[in-house]
Amino acid sequence: MNILLNPFQTPFTTAPFSEIKNEDFLPAITSLIEETKAEINAITSNPEVPTYKNTIEALEFSGVQLDRVTSIFFNLNSAETNDAIQKIAQEVSPLLSEFGNDITLNEALFKRVKLIYDTRDSLSLNAEQMMLLEKQYKSFSRNGALLAEDKKQTLRDLDKDLSKLSLSFGENVLAETNAFEMLITDEDDLSGLPEGAKEAAKQLAESKDKDGWLINLDYPSYIPFMTYADNRELRKKLAIAFGQRGFGNNEFDNQDIVLNIVKKRYQRANLLGYKTHANFVLEERMAKTPENVSEFLNELLDKAKPAALGELKDLEDFAKALDNIDRLEKWDSGYYAEKLKQKLFDLDDEKLKPYFQLENVTNGAFKIAEKLYGLHFEEVDTIDKYHEEVSTYKVTNDNGDLVSIFYADFFPRAGKRNGAWMTVYKSQYIKNNENSRPHISIVCNFTKPTKSKPSLLTFNEVTTLFHEFGHALHGMLANTTYPSLSGTSVFWDFVELPSQVMENWCFEKEALELFATHYKTGEVIPMELVSKIKESATFHEGMQTLRQISFGLLDMSWHGQDPSAIEHVKVHESEAFENTKLYPDVAENCMSTAFSHIFQGGYSAGYYSYKWAEVLDADAFEYFKEAGIFNKEVATKFKDNVLSQGGTVDPMTLYKRFRGKEPQPEALLRRAGLIKK
Repeated sequence: MNILLNPFQTPFTTAPFSEIKNEDFLPAITSLIEETKAEINAITSNPEVPTYKNTIEALEFSGVQLDRVTSIFFNLNSAETNDAIQKIAQEVSPLLSEFGNDITLNEALFKRVKLIYDTRDSLSLNAEQMMLLEKQYKSFSRNGALLAEDKKQTLRDLDKDLSKLSLSFGENVLAETNAFEMLITDEDDLSGLPEGAKEAAKQLAESKDKDGWLINLDYPSYIPFMTYADNRELRKKLAIAFGQRGFGNNEFDNQDIVLNIVKKRYQRANLLGYKTHANFVLEERMAKTPENVSEFLNELLDKAKPAALGELKDLEDFAKALDNIDRLEKWDSGYYAEKLKQKLFDLDDEKLKPYFQLENVTNGAFKIAEKLYGLHFEEVDTIDKYHEEVSTYKVTNDNGDLVSIFYADFFPRAGKRNGAWMTVYKSQYIKNNENSRPHISIVCNFTKPTKSKPSLLTFNEVTTLFHEFGHALHGMLANTTYPSLSGTSVFWDFVELPSQVMENWCFEKEALELFATHYKTGEVIPMELVSKIKESATFHEGMQTLRQISFGLLDMSWHGQDPSAIEHVKVHESEAFENTKLYPDVAENCMSTAFSHIFQGGYSAGYYSYKWAEVLDADAFEYFKEAGIFNKEVATKFKDNVLSQGGTVDPMTLYKRFRGKEPQPEALLRRAGLIKK
């Protein structure tokens, strides 16, 4: 009996991780694809006249178990993968790609959808029904339904290839990340490193049966070393290893994969009648066109570049005076920036970390969600987990009703890719008058506890936790009828608003006092440190903004033009970075070959959305600040008009319902210190 083939008989119908075997996935997915095909056939062979209910809603609610099983599988492939899962992924992805094409290229199905779409104005549909209909119609028209038969086959082949290439890209980055280790046997080489980081490095070495201190490319190991280690040569070695992932001319090299992906995406866009992949993607974004994105990024560049160059000059002068460094390299930036920050603000992460014990920060995020949205988090041990380090929570509202199941997975391990993300194991939807609640997860790579200390977070890790928790709230508070419009199923340049606005509470005294207490003494974080956090919030904001703009411009350079003539990944990347470059180039390094956001995640032609959403979030938080950061009226407007609405309404309409007006870019520039308040 394959447990994946039927609805789960578990508390809250959560995923039965401990009962799932790797070998269950392929047969289950294969079987559930056939089952969903039968549901589709039932729609197309229905002799009744096509109606919204028997076609649009029937299609929307087809393949529910397939969706659940594939979400479990691909979430595990990101958070708890192994060779067996990666091998299955290479088999499953083309099957799912082919099945997706089977639906969007199904002429009989499209004919029924089109019939309803063409008569939509006479159907008295509400806003959500109309949005679902438009989304379904576009899913056909934008994915080949109007193509000739031979071109439909070309599309199928391209999609199958792209799904495999994307998987291989991610596997190579993970393999390169896991392969590098820097064993240090002379304690003098750890000079400058905080005691907590040294202890973690010692513990990591012991876990591998090695004597000394082990540094690797996982962020909790990599970042402290690059920030604090005095040994410049070792910083260089580590930085080059990090920047060389996928660019080593070895079995894990991603250069050909990158070129293949961008060229096939371009071919796919052309096939569907679009000028570039970016034109295809941005049609369904707030930005709408590559020209709008370029204009947006270049306007920000004009504001940020003078500030960034001024900050760089100050950093160069500081490094020269301190250590007689004639030329700053990339592996010097974090180190001297931290030293300069300490000098200017008398503030560093080592002073802050004792106030940011992971459990306290997590509870702080929960308390803030309670004050804003009336949510209550109860840790429960009756919910199955995919790893012992995962924590599970039941989330309820003030009436005691179930709002969501919440998983939190905080620490790095070999089977988990780098970075942080929010994901969904089960979407929210309403069917047969029952509001089926979502199962939401956040996955991070934070500093692990050591033998002598609990997990103490850097301030950057604190803001990362709040960022992902903001995404989680978007998923948890979903309250829509249809799963494909629920939670974070919104335009990608809108999806970062709930996450980025949540980060703002990390800088506010009223919020910090809820959770920033010393892990030993229980003392609330002193006002002096709170003031310094706020003062230093815009430290090197020009350089940080320039960095984000450079990633957005690189993304658009790959996807906003014809890539056919690009032969060398590194050469192309260098040209794209030319106008945003601050440090000398490192010949051995290439960012594109490990740029997982755009080559493995969903951010192709969409990386600009982080800055785009910052405009929204800065403007939104000004509204909270005007009324009070825990003002219930403003919070309720945000919950009712943004967090609960998913993709049911155009995002600018939702934003204006919340704010009363369109967002003002000046709010972001003011917050960043790039224009005067």
